[in-house]
Amino acid sequence: MPKPHKSRRPIRVGVIGVGRGQSFARGATEVVGMELVALCDIWKEKLRQVGKQYGVATYTDFDKFLEHDMDAVILANYSHQHAPFAIRALKAGKHVMSETAACKTMAEGVALCRAVESSGKIYMFAENYPFSAANQELRRLYRAGEIGSVTYAEGEYNHAAEENWRLGISPGLDHWRNWLPPTYYCSHALAPLMNITDTMPLSVNALSIVEEPTQSPHRVRVADQGGIILVRMDNGAVFRIMGLQLSSIHRVRYEVHGETGLIATAEPNHWGNVRVYHEDWLRQEGQPKDRTYTADWPEHGDLARQAGHGGGDFWTNFHFTRAIRTGRQPYLNVYRGVAMAAVGIQAWRSCLDSGAPLPVPNFRKRTDCKPFVDDHWSPYPEDGGPGQPPPSLRGYVKPGSEAVKEARKRWRQMGYKEK
Repeated sequence: MPKPHKSRRPIRVGVIGVGRGQSFARGATEVVGMELVALCDIWKEKLRQVGKQYGVATYTDFDKFLEHDMDAVILANYSHQHAPFAIRALKAGKHVMSETAACKTMAEGVALCRAVESSGKIYMFAENYPFSAANQELRRLYRAGEIGSVTYAEGEYNHAAEENWRLGISPGLDHWRNWLPPTYYCSHALAPLMNITDTMPLSVNALSIVEEPTQSPHRVRVADQGGIILVRMDNGAVFRIMGLQLSSIHRVRYEVHGETGLIATAEPNHWGNVRVYHEDWLRQEGQPKDRTYTADWPEHGDLARQAGHGGGDFWTNFHFTRAIRTGRQPYLNVYRGVAMAAVGIQAWRSCLDSGAPLPVPNFRKRTDCKPFVDDHWSPYPEDGGPGQPPPSLRGYVKPGSEAVKEARKRWRQMGYKEK
């Protein structure tokens, strides 16, 4: 177990969001050099309970929360609300770590990048899937030249879900998960591939999949269930990204094809199992043709194994702290985070235009960003109006009355009071 830095005071962090945010709160320990000092949420009952559990200050007002004596803010609020909170925190002089997605519109992405640049503060995109033992091993193998340069890769994050469970994590007809187009939550599939190969997206083509609710007749989700995204990367490779909630199978999978072989995660344990393959005419002397093994982290594995998302929830806090200590932006910086969000946004545009190719700008370059500075295109209900997109190829689908009745019954049982 690593020893805490006794000569340095811990980095004082506040977490916004007491649902998913509890994972970050638990991980804000002396071991990684953090101290949890404040929590913020508008869910008063839950906030009071969690605040008492951790013995820290609680706030329902974000601006008051930012006045608390702390160094950094971790954003674990609703997925489509991160960028405005991140920008306010940066302007208040706080370092920021933000859950997926980094932004909900292209305009927010541009504004967030400029805010990080002007603040001089650390920004980390808290995408946790790149940090599994398997994906870290794939990164090591690729960077060591095991398969040469990537030519094609696949990333799959399909979260098949029983409807009663899904309703429990998406209370309210206007909850973001019920309106989320299938391309928007692409970072679980894309981020590990980018991290392994050190490539960036240039353009996308995408198609959406409409799945009728035969498995879940009481479904109130109005967005499409699945999507396929083809991403052209800056080295010429093509990545195929698949997800999000098709009923067929719950599966996470990564596969990287190179000039001289293949590296991939392997069933049944995608968090740890790795496969390496070389055809006979490409094998080096003494190199096995096909091998599968279980990887581990070179350090801190005992701590990572106790954390969620295959250890990723430990490593996000770890690398955020390290970035603040060194003053160097992390690998999952604002440009990579916003690029992943842009892939999802532009992919949905492509879906609605029968798979037309669309660019993903280089957010470091202001000339690339100029067409998107005022691009507020958004499928979420609070942004509805002329020129805004629907969340489904079918347009705006109204859930049936029986489905709504069943959903509200479930939400009442869990204590959710719909507005």
